[in-house]
Amino acid sequence: MIQFDTRPSRISRNAFTGFPVEFSRWALNTKIMKQHILILTGWLVLLGLALSVRAAEVNVFAAASLTDSLRQIATAYEKQSGDKIIFNFGASSTLARQIEAGAPADIFFSADEAKMDGLEKKGLIDPATRKSRLGNSLVVVVPADSTLSIQSARDLTNASVEKIALADPKAVPAGVYAKAWLEQQHLWSAVETKIVPTENVRAALAAVESGNVEAGIVYKTDAGISKKVKVAYQVPLKDAPDIIYPLALVKETRQPKAARKFLQCLESVDASNIFEKFGFTIRP
Repeated sequence: MIQFDTRPSRISRNAFTGFPVEFSRWALNTKIMKQHILILTGWLVLLGLALSVRAAEVNVFAAASLTDSLRQIATAYEKQSGDKIIFNFGASSTLARQIEAGAPADIFFSADEAKMDGLEKKGLIDPATRKSRLGNSLVVVVPADSTLSIQSARDLTNASVEKIALADPKAVPAGVYAKAWLEQQHLWSAVETKIVPTENVRAALAAVESGNVEAGIVYKTDAGISKKVKVAYQVPLKDAPDIIYPLALVKETRQPKAARKFLQCLESVDASNIFEKFGFTIRP
């Protein structure tokens, strides 16, 4: 007959705690694991704090015609610096009014000197950081499938051109430049009733792209980014006003150090190469 040992098995116990050895080992491992978790959590918190201290958000108020070039520059800069560049694109006149009203801008990049002059007179930009950075030129564009021929400014007075889109000539730089050119050609009064004013130069481009107007006057750089329009006439530089893009630090910037760093980036050789790729000229 097989006999079973019915005596209770002996359990090894920890001499100090009195708990079974296996339990003590489990408790020790659990304690070590908790310590590791606490240490890891601490490091993650410190890392998060370090990143939040290092990263800054820079608000750049820039003319609509700079949209594509500035976005490309910012993409590379964000990867290199860790900072976040936030753009507010629009008509320079609108952006200037927003800055006057206290909008949180760090950098202003205007499409004309007049809007920058206005802010400087009111003490809203840092004049020591102001620089005339870029140049541009005007072109007459028509829809890509248009058969309209524009050989000179006078052709805009032809009956075949019923509507001409341009940025608001009363306030927006692109429109102000276009009106100045037509006045210089003594044609403004002849085409004024054909003018369709738009919010900014990109809106004028969109009007031509849609076919809602026969022609539009925009910057050369804007015409270059659209496959839906073609350049019918390039305004000779000798006939056009001097188109200048100044930039400067806004005096009430909330991120002075980060804003200055990005301002330096915008003045770099690498940035110049990108601006030129999009059709801008670099001011000396």
